[in-house]
Amino acid sequence: MVPHLVTALNGPLLDLEKKILAATPAIERWFRMEWQEHTPPFYCSVELRNSGCKLAPVDTSLFPRGFNNLSPEMLPLAVQAAMAAIEKYCPNAKNLLLLPEQNTRNTFYMQNVARLMQILRQVGLRVRLGSLSPDLKEAQTIELPDGSTITLEPLERSANGRRLGLKNFDPCTILLNNDLSSGTPGILEDLNEQNLLPPLHASWTVRRRSNHFSVYDDVVKKFAKLIDIDSWMLNPFFAKVDQVDFRANDGEDKLAISVSSLLTKIRKKYKEYGITEKPFVIVKTDAGTDSMCVMSVTEVSQIREFNRKQREKLSQGKADGEIHDLIIQEGVHTFEHINDAVAEPVVYMIDRYVIGGFYRVHAERGINENLNAPGAHFVPLAFAQQHALPDMLAKPGTTAPNRFYMYGVVARLGLLAASLEMEKTDPNLEEY
Repeated sequence: MVPHLVTALNGPLLDLEKKILAATPAIERWFRMEWQEHTPPFYCSVELRNSGCKLAPVDTSLFPRGFNNLSPEMLPLAVQAAMAAIEKYCPNAKNLLLLPEQNTRNTFYMQNVARLMQILRQVGLRVRLGSLSPDLKEAQTIELPDGSTITLEPLERSANGRRLGLKNFDPCTILLNNDLSSGTPGILEDLNEQNLLPPLHASWTVRRRSNHFSVYDDVVKKFAKLIDIDSWMLNPFFAKVDQVDFRANDGEDKLAISVSSLLTKIRKKYKEYGITEKPFVIVKTDAGTDSMCVMSVTEVSQIREFNRKQREKLSQGKADGEIHDLIIQEGVHTFEHINDAVAEPVVYMIDRYVIGGFYRVHAERGINENLNAPGAHFVPLAFAQQHALPDMLAKPGTTAPNRFYMYGVVARLGLLAASLEMEKTDPNLEEY
């Protein structure tokens, strides 16, 4: 389904869609050439915001956790993409060890794990689940809402300590569905001839959003030149602010200056394009996935007016350590709605292929607020095979395939940026 767009696609986004559709052959060739030079992450999800004036990614996850929210029609695409990904790392793969998050009480998340296992088994792999929790000493069966079950097992290192697996199960590939926000367990280090996907430097122990969006900025400038558009149409401004300590009231002036500067840049763009909405920025942690550590700011004065609860949220994430490094990102309004509730698209990819997506919908949040919060629900995007290609004969702004193709193009820009980001931060590479 396509949600109702308040903007009716009669502004800059309509022109953007026209240019993307007209440049489809050049765009697909450009991606094809890029993938000859760079290896995509095993999987990735990109959160988009569609303001009617711009379509931009606001976050990119290398540990996507919503496979259960995808339409069942996407499974054949997902299986084909996973097969292509596995062949790159271990063409003769037989066994795959999947390591999920440790919060097994979250049944929605565990349904995601079950869906992921289903995809990988159809690739032709024996898939078993291992737990990173040192407290798990014996197999644990978890019942899911649909009546099925999955089994978590304790991890074992081999006799020489160089391989990781389970009892009577030696995998050549280990797939992480755990972002390691709380740190890297020693049991994942110094593995011998086993592919760990994604690599450890993709985890939030090491990864930083500011690195990703810096690379994305370079990627989108090249793409914008290819199709002759203003790169801002696909790219949120951002700034990094280090060493902010809300508890000690240290670094707030620095944060306020950065917020003021970013709001000024956004206002100039709004004036250029005749946008009347009020600009805002999102202040969030530079690492981690805790949606509670996200604040929407429209005025610099709000920084100093943060209450104690807000300061605590921005100081303490899911992990045990305190948060001091922040990213300020241009806020992108979302004018997509489903049944009067605000919505935003999230696109899923395996290897270099778009395999589906969903709308994150929140009835209690506004168009300038973070939707990744308690109370959100999910509506699958119609990324079935018949919608994978744009309808070149249709008028821009009138069909689902064209909208979804646009989503897929921008999501793949985020995917390419993630690939370059991983190369740039790879500790095993001497130079970028």
